[in-house]
Amino acid sequence: MSAKRSRLLIPSLLILTLGCLLASAISPIARAQSAGSKAQAGSTEMDVILFVQSLPMKDGPQGIHLVWIPQPIQRLCLGKTSQQCADIDYCVRTTNRDVSTCRNLGIPLSQLPSYPHGMIPARQLSVVFMHLSPDYFANLQEFFHRAPKASLEHLSMSARVKARVRFTRKSDDDDFEVLEILAVAPPF
Repeated sequence: MSAKRSRLLIPSLLILTLGCLLASAISPIARAQSAGSKAQAGSTEMDVILFVQSLPMKDGPQGIHLVWIPQPIQRLCLGKTSQQCADIDYCVRTTNRDVSTCRNLGIPLSQLPSYPHGMIPARQLSVVFMHLSPDYFANLQEFFHRAPKASLEHLSMSARVKARVRFTRKSDDDDFEVLEILAVAPPF
């Protein structure tokens, strides 16, 4: 092979190699973008237990409030409202427990557990459904409407559902989306 020809071959091979590397890097990005909201980076589908509460609104129907409570504080939250449970959750996670929220919990701070690293969820998460069409989460709506209203005012083992959710871990906060209601608590 002549020297002139080998000098032309080397740049051609470099361009071809760079092109292949670029194409292989773009391909996963394009696949992820084409998947759209179906699959987000850092998201996982899982089956979880969510507590059901009613969320009274000033002008209109009540919202269905689904609350995902970290396992270590569930026993402390039973019989409390979701806001009281959120206060407990805050006091578990904060580095400064000398704030009015923590002082007014009604339970000794020494009884608060710690959260294990990497726990899912890392804090209390919730979602509110309002103005649902009759066929959207029909079993949840039926459960909500037949439940005694008093049972939906405080977190209770009898007011829970099993749901498939898409959990997304983010750098600034975690999030979840309810995909399907798999089961509801037995009738009251």
